[in-house]
Amino acid sequence: MAIEAPETQKVDSPIVACDGGEGALGHPRVYLNMESRGEIQCPYCGKLYILEEGAHAHAH
Repeated sequence: MAIEAPETQKVDSPIVACDGGEGALGHPRVYLNMESRGEIQCPYCGKLYILEEGAHAHAH
């Protein structure tokens, strides 16, 4: 059985909020900071957020 890849979303901010996106079936909202890595994975649902090319990797 193949392992399904996590959902991936490109974003333009290094700080993102994830709540699982499934309403009552989601998870608690968490704020994730990519810092200088350019990507981060949600520890609850595994969704991968990737900073778009040209976006600022450092929050002001």
